[in-house]
Amino acid sequence: MTRARTLSSRRRLLGRAGPNLWIGGSLISIVVAAALVSFVWTPFPPNALDFSVQLEGPSWRHPLGTDHFGRDLLSRVLVGARSTLFVGVLAVGIALGLGSAIGLVSGWAGGWVDDVVMRLVDVLYAFPAILMALLLAAVFRPGTLTAMTAIGLATVPIFARIARSSALSLRSAPHVEAGRALGARPRGVLVRHVMPGAISPLVVQASLSLSVAVLAEAALSFLGLGTPPDVPSWGNMLREAQGFLALSPYPALVPGLAIVGTVLGWSLLGDGLRDLLDPRLH
Repeated sequence: MTRARTLSSRRRLLGRAGPNLWIGGSLISIVVAAALVSFVWTPFPPNALDFSVQLEGPSWRHPLGTDHFGRDLLSRVLVGARSTLFVGVLAVGIALGLGSAIGLVSGWAGGWVDDVVMRLVDVLYAFPAILMALLLAAVFRPGTLTAMTAIGLATVPIFARIARSSALSLRSAPHVEAGRALGARPRGVLVRHVMPGAISPLVVQASLSLSVAVLAEAALSFLGLGTPPDVPSWGNMLREAQGFLALSPYPALVPGLAIVGTVLGWSLLGDGLRDLLDPRLH
């Protein structure tokens, strides 16, 4: 009986999933599959030079064409999906972990602690990812770690505000008051009763933030502040292709479409998760 109810609830949950969730999930699945495939197979080595096929269009040998060094664009796009997912997922993971902890503690504590913490979060919110990367590059050096840290820190305030809002709304909820009445410690009440209520909006925001992280990673790589030039990434490919647009559009078109598809996929997936997990819409 319990199993039948579980299956029925899952079917109802999937039935509420709109087209945004399916389309976004399909696009992201393609990107993830491309990144996984690149670990075991690429048509050519991504950095292999072949000056006899410079700036060629799509062909049987090179399905997406070649760049100004004769490198296969399909191979570089597959490997570039790795860099995009690596930087984006880890950056959003940093933001999710730090922002959630800061927001939950701030909202739960309230009073002057909440005021001080949120004012510091507002100061951090004034620094966009690109400016944060410039500051970190001046102190350390440009690279994947710099881009990942900059994107993560720039996104922390968004998660902090969402987590704080959830903590404020759940602080006086009946089940939280019951936990207090039973003698549970504040930390235990926060972890067991408040944190689960904040998971759904944080998951939705994480998916939406991944679309921003993909754009930020591409922009930082385009400016030379992200992935090193010897590592294929979509931002690096765009930067290298800008001087050869008149000769061949494919070196810029291919990574550009990959970025658009990935950003669209994360955005649609976030919208679909919001529609699926928000009880007010049902």
